[in-house]
Amino acid sequence: MEKLIGAAVVGQSGGPTAAINATLAGVIRASFGEGARGVVTALYGMRNGIEGLLEERLIPLSEIFAAPDGGADEEKLSLLSQTPAAALGSCRRKLPDPAKDPALFEKLVKIFKERNIRYFFYIGGNDSMDTVDKLSAYIASSGYDMRVVGLPKTIDNDLPGTDHSPGYGSAAKLIATEMQEIVRDCAVYTVPAVTIVEIMGRDAGWLTAAAALPRIVGGAAPDLVYLPEAIFSTPAFLADIRAAFEKKPNLVVAVSEGIRFDDGTYVGASEQSGSTDVFGHKYLAGAARTLEHIVKNEFGCKVRSIELSLPQRCGAHCMSLTDMTEAAAAGSAGVEAAILGATGCMITIIRASEQEGYSVSFETADVRRIANKERRVPAEFITERGNNVTDPCLDYILPLIRGEVPLKTRDGLPVHFTFD
Repeated sequence: MEKLIGAAVVGQSGGPTAAINATLAGVIRASFGEGARGVVTALYGMRNGIEGLLEERLIPLSEIFAAPDGGADEEKLSLLSQTPAAALGSCRRKLPDPAKDPALFEKLVKIFKERNIRYFFYIGGNDSMDTVDKLSAYIASSGYDMRVVGLPKTIDNDLPGTDHSPGYGSAAKLIATEMQEIVRDCAVYTVPAVTIVEIMGRDAGWLTAAAALPRIVGGAAPDLVYLPEAIFSTPAFLADIRAAFEKKPNLVVAVSEGIRFDDGTYVGASEQSGSTDVFGHKYLAGAARTLEHIVKNEFGCKVRSIELSLPQRCGAHCMSLTDMTEAAAAGSAGVEAAILGATGCMITIIRASEQEGYSVSFETADVRRIANKERRVPAEFITERGNNVTDPCLDYILPLIRGEVPLKTRDGLPVHFTFD
């Protein structure tokens, strides 16, 4: 295929993670690489994703990260990679149907033409891939020669078409670490007590599943684990608590924020505001508090509820080296694929067979098969009673949390990269 020469633009979208900036670093590094020389003439960063692009709030990444030898400044890229959250800023803007608002897409093409932007990279999850899908479809019909590639990111690990998503491994590692520490804390007393920990996960319970990881590495794990994929039953839950009390006085329970009753109602519905975001997703919270009241009324024992909340997303102090390495590789793979002609796609991670040991490769998948779809925890990863996860589930997660990132610190605190 004939080389497409021009500038590139990259943005970050949706919820931040501990590893999303590693993917950005991978895009920057590849844009300076041998395969991009003479092809990618400049690299711009969108401030606040597609929202910033529409307002032409772009920053010259190829200038900021240029090293004296003509390559990329690896010291800056290393610092960027260990920095949590989205260094370029993020947004949750949903693009309209091109047929309903062609002016918006015409504006985007106008911006691309004015800056000779021929490559568009978007780092994000399910909703971000919707942007990639709509933009790539419009570009294909516009007559403008350009390549649009999505780069996976989500702590929820619910993107279809990929073995796992960058960002998940680090979040899973933090959750497993926090849960192990909570269990240790609660085990020091002999007074009957229940601690219920609420973990992010609207429809997919991958994050909550990670809470059980200490079970297979000799650590202290929660007694019960409930995911959104299994229908939640209050009588069954109370029976589980009663059975667990027969074995020990102090119980720890991990629950997904999105657990539901058989009629589809969220367990924490009574504690929620009912508000939704631009994609129609309800703001969730309250499952643990609801269960706290239920346990207190039934057993009369000491009960506390904990929401891990935002710290789950960007705990870079507990970052997985595997996650950071794969996140960066996904970014580089996106640039390389686009230069070779890929467009309208997302980079996917392919895991080698178990016999070969843990390793991955990167491919592309049609973004239309990914956008606005979810990959949930399969039934075989959940116990028959629905109150925990199976060992094969934990075997799947474990390689993703391995390895420690040697963080650069100053006076005991990690140092972060910013564009401000």
